[in-house]
Amino acid sequence: MIARFFKIPLWQLILRERAETWLQPIGDVYLNLIRMVVAPLVLFTIASSIARLGEGVGAVRLGVRTLVWFAITSLLAVLVGIAFGHLINPGVGLSNLPLGEVKAREIPTPLDVLIGVVPTNPFAALSEGRVLQIIFFSALVGMALVALGDAAQGVRRLVDEGAAVVFRITRWVIQLTPFGVFGLIGAVVGGYGWEALLPLGKFILAIYAACLFHILVVYSGLLKLHGLKAVSFFRGAFAAQQTAFATSSSLGTLPITLRQTVERLGVPQAYAAFAVPLGANVKMDGCGAIYPAIASIFIAQYFQIDLTLTQYVLIGLTAVLGSLGTAGVPGTSIVMLTLTLSTAGLPLEGIGYIVAIDRIIDMMRTATNVTGQMLVPVLVAKEERILNEAVYDGRVAFLPGDPETETPEAVRAAGI
Repeated sequence: MIARFFKIPLWQLILRERAETWLQPIGDVYLNLIRMVVAPLVLFTIASSIARLGEGVGAVRLGVRTLVWFAITSLLAVLVGIAFGHLINPGVGLSNLPLGEVKAREIPTPLDVLIGVVPTNPFAALSEGRVLQIIFFSALVGMALVALGDAAQGVRRLVDEGAAVVFRITRWVIQLTPFGVFGLIGAVVGGYGWEALLPLGKFILAIYAACLFHILVVYSGLLKLHGLKAVSFFRGAFAAQQTAFATSSSLGTLPITLRQTVERLGVPQAYAAFAVPLGANVKMDGCGAIYPAIASIFIAQYFQIDLTLTQYVLIGLTAVLGSLGTAGVPGTSIVMLTLTLSTAGLPLEGIGYIVAIDRIIDMMRTATNVTGQMLVPVLVAKEERILNEAVYDGRVAFLPGDPETETPEAVRAAGI
């Protein structure tokens, strides 16, 4: 049986339809493993981090800085998307594209989103993986631990130990990343076939080029402005980036994103455990900024509509604020594109022309999302002087529980 397996031409599995049959199960098992740890990871780490942050003086300041940088990087992302949309002109010269089926999605109002954050049953939220509701409940638990003080030391210790246990499980899952990524990407390529990508090749190129520019140039520039080495950041972020690319899920990548942010990028766990899960819900530079901008330009060009300055401003505002308004809604990219097209007055039926290749571009969009979700905590930690630069630069290995790597003096000085 094993001998027969090794005689299978793997290059044919990747390039032909058999890839889905043979490789998809490998990817599915890997996805199930990382999804398995999302809910307990958010529960324990958020509760633990809020308890630590609540004991200091910098919690509110850290939260405000994080949201400001979320907005700044989203604005930069939409500008990059608009620039590459006009540089490549993906919709010019196209006609008679096949129209795919688009499932109608209801866009919630900001009030609906706000109400939906509060769970009626926290255990149901945990079992169903509703991350925003888990964050809300975990934050309440953390604040209660602060309020009770010494009276809740037993629970506080349980929460901290629970976070350590889930982090350990996450490390084991990460060791399977090469196999999982191989299975997922091989199945996608084999299932789609190269011929399906040709009619929309310029659109795919525009998305990938804009995302790569945003990651390699914009993000690197922000790191340089903060006196940080971009190479060190990408070395530490790579495991989460490749998982995001293969899974096309920011929430599915969350355990790895959080672990890499703490253990490879030197962000204190007390802060990262708050910022990273929040970013996984509302920080969408790829899905919520670059993609809607380029897709809007593509649809306008396909229908031969000249965009006005007002429409460009509306696209930018929707990209910066829309992710907050659609936080936690399944299918973020389609929801954001629907919201952007509606706001800018562009035909919604244009979504049907690009939905067929959504999985291919979603891989790059999600990798961009996750990179931004790691970048912002690094920038804020550097500004607040709580970044462990020895861990960030790889000079010191992260050792859980070691005060020299987990809680440097700068962290205590910031009130965490």
